[in-house]
Amino acid sequence: MKLTAFTDYSLRALMYLAVHPERLCTAKEIAETFQISQNHMVKVAYQLSKLGYVETQKGKNGGMKLSRPAGEINLGDAIRGLEPDFHLVECFNRKDDNCRISSACQFKSVLFEAQSAFLDVLDGYSLANITENELDLLGALGAA
Repeated sequence: MKLTAFTDYSLRALMYLAVHPERLCTAKEIAETFQISQNHMVKVAYQLSKLGYVETQKGKNGGMKLSRPAGEINLGDAIRGLEPDFHLVECFNRKDDNCRISSACQFKSVLFEAQSAFLDVLDGYSLANITENELDLLGALGAA
């Protein structure tokens, strides 16, 4: 299972916001912290806002913050909302499936089970669980 870079950046942004709950954070500062494109981070912020994970404020003193406590943001739900699809292999997408053995293949059921297990594990964790080491994260971010 591999997450898209967009989902990776989104999770990093959520973690950043979780350890800076006292203030609005800008897409620019998050992008600079993680050395990624500011334009990409603006798209991340837009999607996180659209999904209800962050609140944004425009203007000179604008920025974003989590829309609810980190403990209420489930990682499995977030990843399901951020990932464009979970087509691990061609046959997971019936529309584009051109595999000759799809009708007889038993491997796809194994992959589907593995994918379900992956998401089930993520369902057991919240953003708070992965940011409870706040001081270590702040140190790694250069903010401690």
